[in-house]
Amino acid sequence: MLFQRHHNRTTPTWFAYLVLSMTSVGAVADSQNSKADSEPPAPLVAQLAEDESVEDVVQSEPRHDTKKASSKTKKTAEPDTTKKADAEPTATKPKQPRKIAPNVDLKEVAPMPEPEPEPEPAPENAATDSTEPPVPAPTEEIEPEVTEAEPIPSETFAILGKEVLPGTSTRLAWSPNIQIAGLSQITPVLVVNGAHAGPTLCLTGAVHGDELNGIEIVRRAMYDLDPAKLSGQVVGVPIVNLTGFQQGTRYLPDRRDLNRYFPGRADGTLADRIAHSLFNSVIRHCDMLVDIHTGSLKRTNLPQLRADMNDPEVAEFTKGFDRMAVVHSSGSGGMLRTAAVNAGIRAVTLEAGESLRIQEHQIKAGVNSLNSLMEKHGMISRMFVWGDPQPVYYDSLWIRAQHGGILFSEVALGDRISEGDILGYVSDPITNEQYPIRSDANGRVIGMAVDQVVMAGFAAYHIGTEAEVPGE
Repeated sequence: MLFQRHHNRTTPTWFAYLVLSMTSVGAVADSQNSKADSEPPAPLVAQLAEDESVEDVVQSEPRHDTKKASSKTKKTAEPDTTKKADAEPTATKPKQPRKIAPNVDLKEVAPMPEPEPEPEPAPENAATDSTEPPVPAPTEEIEPEVTEAEPIPSETFAILGKEVLPGTSTRLAWSPNIQIAGLSQITPVLVVNGAHAGPTLCLTGAVHGDELNGIEIVRRAMYDLDPAKLSGQVVGVPIVNLTGFQQGTRYLPDRRDLNRYFPGRADGTLADRIAHSLFNSVIRHCDMLVDIHTGSLKRTNLPQLRADMNDPEVAEFTKGFDRMAVVHSSGSGGMLRTAAVNAGIRAVTLEAGESLRIQEHQIKAGVNSLNSLMEKHGMISRMFVWGDPQPVYYDSLWIRAQHGGILFSEVALGDRISEGDILGYVSDPITNEQYPIRSDANGRVIGMAVDQVVMAGFAAYHIGTEAEVPGE
């Protein structure tokens, strides 16, 4: 059909050649304006211990400047192409009807969102009336007063094929389209577009389907926002791995770990396709990302951030989280936060508690840290009392059981310990012999296994140490 349309066109050849020449000249001129900024080398930091059975604990590698430069170039190149497309004449193209997202109160009980809701009629001048600020008088004395006294109005936020108007909140639907059409499942996406301009923060929970604390952290943080007082946008996906959540497992139906396949591929495995859909439909709209996790099965984590402290922008980003310890981890290929940082998005992993449980203390710590982050970036304005700064653990190690048996811990999360201290015992139920587990270093318990049956070599206690940073 495309060939037939092309063959039947009656446009003169000389006119088509003229248009093609003008377009190519403009493209060449635009391509010459893109340059990657060079950055000074960052100091190297110590490596984080790796455990093969504990998720998101990886060896930390030095930051590569070329990666940072290429990601920034990619980040800044996207707006230029958008502006170029907007500048071209569109008189010959029919105007598509706007799909305005319905304004809903996220605190109210509502039915599941539909992937294709009926668009509401809107006047053509609705977007200009809501986005154009009042024009100040053309004097140099008035302009600074207006910008200081009045915040800049927000603009319409386009995501998932819908337009979210300024000062509104809504529930949208994301579907990776991987199932039978009649049985396709949709994942709710909460969106709050503030009345004032600001950054875009994305929150993701349950990338592993059994991590319940993250779901509740996203829900509470999102439902507490007032669009009329918010500067910027907040996008929340409480349950990314919906099939794993329904089955109570961290994995996808094909037993793959979704957090090892980002940014994904459109023609890859099931995990590749889900990761590709989420990353391009939601994550690429963000300026900042907080991916919320818990410890793996039968392990629990002190509320903490996992971040690549070799990256100056990420290191600065971690300062916005109140009362949250930071564990240096450069991340590995396929992680959501790693893919986001490579795309020029400031991203961290927030760990809180253990899987398959709802833990009120851990949830409150997560919500508090997100509120402090939004306050730090001027998105919300609250009477916020900051706590004492938490240390950055540039190094950590796992203490392993040397014998099989039943683990009984003598320490708790957050305890400070010294080298040689007894962390717990492994009791042999047959011989009644007890084997103590002692610490190999001074530090703090930032993760541990819950009491359970263990085998020799089992990673039982995660100790964070405040190692010195080389070069400082």
